[in-house]
Amino acid sequence: MAQKRRSLFVLPLIVLVFSILGGFYGPRVMVAAAASDAEAVSYQKDVEGFTKALALVEQNAAEPVNNDKAIYRGAIPGMLRTLDPHSNFFDPKEYRALMEEQKGTYFGVGMTVSSRNGKTVVIAPFPGSPAYKIGLRPGDIIFSVNDKPTEGLNTTEVADLLKGPRGTPVKIAVSREGAPDYITFNVVRDEISRKTVPDGFWLKPNIAYIKILSFGDNTGRELDENLRRMGENNIKGLVLDLRGNPGGLLKTGVQVADHFLQKGQLIVSHHGRASAEQPYYAYNGNHGHDYPIVVLVDGMSASAAEIVAGALQDHDRAWILGAKTFGKGLVQTVYPEGDSTALALTTAHFYTPSGRLIQRDYSNKSFYEYYFHKDANASNPLDVKMTDSGRTVYGGGGITPDEKYDAPKIAGLEVELFRSGLFNFTRQYFTKHSATLPKGWMPDNTVIDGLHDYLLEKGVKFTEAEFTLDQDWIKRYLTKEMYIYAFNVDESDQVFARTDPAVKRAIDAMPKAMTLNQGAKKVIVERMNGQRPVGVTGK
Repeated sequence: MAQKRRSLFVLPLIVLVFSILGGFYGPRVMVAAAASDAEAVSYQKDVEGFTKALALVEQNAAEPVNNDKAIYRGAIPGMLRTLDPHSNFFDPKEYRALMEEQKGTYFGVGMTVSSRNGKTVVIAPFPGSPAYKIGLRPGDIIFSVNDKPTEGLNTTEVADLLKGPRGTPVKIAVSREGAPDYITFNVVRDEISRKTVPDGFWLKPNIAYIKILSFGDNTGRELDENLRRMGENNIKGLVLDLRGNPGGLLKTGVQVADHFLQKGQLIVSHHGRASAEQPYYAYNGNHGHDYPIVVLVDGMSASAAEIVAGALQDHDRAWILGAKTFGKGLVQTVYPEGDSTALALTTAHFYTPSGRLIQRDYSNKSFYEYYFHKDANASNPLDVKMTDSGRTVYGGGGITPDEKYDAPKIAGLEVELFRSGLFNFTRQYFTKHSATLPKGWMPDNTVIDGLHDYLLEKGVKFTEAEFTLDQDWIKRYLTKEMYIYAFNVDESDQVFARTDPAVKRAIDAMPKAMTLNQGAKKVIVERMNGQRPVGVTGK
């Protein structure tokens, strides 16, 4: 009887699986039903085949079968993996994390943690968070949370222990370099807000820098607030940093592009097999703010980040600098389920204003190859389009920058320092020195010599020539690490951006962005007046 009851319980789940499958093929099935019963018969056979397979597993598997796990973690995700790399199924924990990421808020103590040598270590408390205010520091090793030891737990499990309802207490015991015993902190959880647009700042007089980390619910508003705070009328050039931005919500990508384009200009359009073409236009426009823009991109700039870069490039509004972007031109619609799960299904392709499809080819390759082997994101020579001023651009795998810049790859000693060497040295350094540093501080020769000796003590193998050759890299990355400890992660990010060779290259490229924008305006005016356009500088 118990077996039969499980089978009766599973039946609605089977129907759900094939209801979802029907959602993929629904319109076609409805049309076919009027003309032929062949597909209906095939569909019924599919349902029967799945039911038989599940019953076979249920009755004969060596271990008892968890039907929820078999269907929600097996059948449905397996089905989605046959479609494309971006259709996905979210279990309750994954779906909750997705919603938190989009909203930019959650309830907890407010810090990033990571695994170092099998231990969970505080990387950085967020400025103004409960963890920051109570005195938790980078490098603190979390020993227990509410008296539950963290040994054997992964980073996600420890992070889940730190989260909880607003106003509830959590006890965190840590070991700290130089402290003789564990230190216990009693922290009250609060709402933690993480901006997708950190505070912008001036790189030099009238040249602003703004980085967008991802595209969540509040990204458009955060961008507007940054520009208003800085005084947009004072901006004579903007470095818009989209490097490492994995994308997010299409609507906020549209909002960001809207801010920089002229009212009425096309930003992006999308359509799919079951959805009509949907164009998105600049609704508010830039209100005459035509300052030059250089957009920084790399191989991890994807999705909504590519919508922004593609729109600004196609309208000749910005000079795109960096490496070719990831190449995600697929649009996912998230369908929530009743048990706090959700299904993200690719329902359309998006196209840049010129009509480019920038989706990378994912046929005949594994998902690993798709995500990590970037040599396949070649331009499509058959998808040739023109920008507003007549420059040639291509569809295919990603947005090709107007000017190429590849960040130098780290190797040798830099790899060791990047992994943990600088982090561990900083942790030890501040046990012997004040954690208060003056604004604008940079490591001097004494600090660098201290790092050199520390590495020798720890048995790190390197040559003196290597250490000398890497001096600029070491100073920059050590400054970033030490600013997190002495100030906060936001101050660290600022000093890191100010010393970034790619940002310096973007400042140098600002005249190109200005020439491009002015030339495009001239061509558009000539076109409207029926004149033959003269040459425009550009790619």
